[in-house]
Amino acid sequence: MEHDPAGHCHCGQPAGESDGCFLSLHGAALRMGRFDWDLDTGRMTMDATAHEVFDVRPEEYDNRPESLAFRVPTVEAHRLDQAVSHALKDGSETYGAYFRIRCRTGALRWTHTQGRIERDRTGRPHRIVGLVRDATQELGDSPAALRERADDEAERRRTTSLVQGTTAALAHARTVRDVIDVLRDTHGLAHLGASNLVMGLVEAGRIRLVAEGPAGSFVPGTRLTGVDENYPMSEVVRTLAPRYIDTADDFAESYPLLWPHIDELGISAAAYLPLIAQGRAVGALGLLYQNKTGFTAEERNVLVALGSSIAQSLQRAMFYEQEKDLAQGLQQAMLPRSIPGVPGAEIAVRYRSAALGRDIGGDWYDVIPLSGSRVGAVIGDVQGHDTHAAAVMGQLRIVLRAYATEGHMPATVMARASGFLHELDTDRFATCLYAEADLSTGVVQFVRAGHLDPLVQLADGTCRRVPVDGGLPLGLSAEFGQLDYPVTTLELDPGQTLLLCTDGLVEEPGADLDDGMRALAELAAVGPRDLQRLADRLCGLIDGRSGEDDAALLLMRRRMADTPRSGGRLRQHVAPSDPEALADARHMIRAAVRAWGAGERADEIELVADEVITNALMHTDGSAVVTLRVLSGTDRRLRVDVEDASSALPRRRDAGDSGVSGRGLLLVDRLADEWGVEARGSGKCVWCEFVVPVAETRGRGAKELRESDA
Repeated sequence: MEHDPAGHCHCGQPAGESDGCFLSLHGAALRMGRFDWDLDTGRMTMDATAHEVFDVRPEEYDNRPESLAFRVPTVEAHRLDQAVSHALKDGSETYGAYFRIRCRTGALRWTHTQGRIERDRTGRPHRIVGLVRDATQELGDSPAALRERADDEAERRRTTSLVQGTTAALAHARTVRDVIDVLRDTHGLAHLGASNLVMGLVEAGRIRLVAEGPAGSFVPGTRLTGVDENYPMSEVVRTLAPRYIDTADDFAESYPLLWPHIDELGISAAAYLPLIAQGRAVGALGLLYQNKTGFTAEERNVLVALGSSIAQSLQRAMFYEQEKDLAQGLQQAMLPRSIPGVPGAEIAVRYRSAALGRDIGGDWYDVIPLSGSRVGAVIGDVQGHDTHAAAVMGQLRIVLRAYATEGHMPATVMARASGFLHELDTDRFATCLYAEADLSTGVVQFVRAGHLDPLVQLADGTCRRVPVDGGLPLGLSAEFGQLDYPVTTLELDPGQTLLLCTDGLVEEPGADLDDGMRALAELAAVGPRDLQRLADRLCGLIDGRSGEDDAALLLMRRRMADTPRSGGRLRQHVAPSDPEALADARHMIRAAVRAWGAGERADEIELVADEVITNALMHTDGSAVVTLRVLSGTDRRLRVDVEDASSALPRRRDAGDSGVSGRGLLLVDRLADEWGVEARGSGKCVWCEFVVPVAETRGRGAKELRESDA
């Protein structure tokens, strides 16, 4: 065997000490070539013997490793690339690998390569020099060699399966806790022999421990450590290189502050890996071993590969949790901080986040105190489950509240909200249900925009769905020019409860929505009477269910004790050239008269009020404001006020035998017990009063609701 002048053989070992050199074992007749690989330029030169080993002619090789691809099968090239890549990344000085090449004859031949990595002062690799040799005789077909190769292949398959299985499980990890649970699973890293693991996250130059080793193994003072401190996790974060602690003595010498606590656990070896994503350390992982010393090259390769998968999953989990915190904070800011107390009503609200996704959505509720004894209740759902949905929800909640407090009719509130959403720079739409209730009379006016119907629970616990006419969802109705929202009115008796919810509470994949509504009604019927406990019970429909939608719930019960039986008041605007508004006013008057126990005079009151309202709209330029109220005194009276912006007083005229006008005030005079005109600022008010008997009205709304359901 030839040696260089310094007395070294071609493998770089001193003469006489080359026990591992293949030529020392098998003689110089076997081929061994040299190569020199410049990592900066990618150029790799080979001598003539190396050409022979690869079975390539000089003209077939252009000094680039890629030129050998036709000689190295894909599987072999992948294994060789892994060995070189891991050695470059983990700070190794040398590497070695067996691989096969396909000769010109088509036969496969075993080959071995061994390289020495040269690095600059910063530790960056820039050159590899090495040997490549024919390993056919070394890996002959003897039974022992065949068994060894079979065992190696089985071990390779096992470790490959471990990496693939852990990587697949990590792909489903959504949170940092999920990542930790995957790694602690009995089918995970425990198969590598580790007794347990520790993990830390890098936060603002410090490492926060999020998982500790065996139970009770927490080392005092290490819950939060600096990157510059003398701990193994700090070291791998600083250097971005793995730290393998092969023996207990190595541990004690390298980390004297940590070792006394580790010694008590019987730890004899450890591997600490930097978890690197996008070029920076997001954390560090430590694997602790008992009854083990040293790490083979294969074990190190596996750990490096796993570290890469863990780092990617950990970064995704951290991004997810950051976005979740941001989204939940945004949503909480958009929802009402508190529900105002409303005289005459008891209210309970609930919100439940989705079990999947970002735990954020566009569901919302709101309670809006209005003038007099009126209150608005809103439930809605913006399309989507992200921060944009929450932002749109917040804006919609604000404009709905603004339109309602301005005194607009429920249908107008909904139409204006739809126009607002359509004008936003968004492609989202929203469903919504708005209920305006007068708690003194129990009259509730509903407007529905593509949302679920409400439910009403009667005083005896019975709960039923209330069909409400509806229009298109907010945004869509404006886009298609269908802004006419019908109004549905019902009477809510004292002790009855209004239930409004979003579809996340009742909808389940594969199930019919109507079935969900029936289940909600049945649960409410047997639920507790206490409203807060009832809300909790109803939310039990989704607690523990892996739903993909969030849910909102609003319950409003009309109280018995503080609900006035007289002195009620209703107020509504009627705009000119708005027939729907006039029809809504008539409906409101009819329902209020019945609710106040004046049903026997309902036709008279409705007719007179209609005449006065129509007269105001026809002979003035503005809208009319209709107010109904009950007056208590020596006799009980129901008063209708119609205000307009004109100071011109109405006058009675003789209509004649064929006249079509002039009969209105005559009708008012004949049917009303008293009427008159009052100046109101720049306008006037025409009022009419009707004497109505005192009647017990409790239960009237419940009876009519049962009849309508039937």
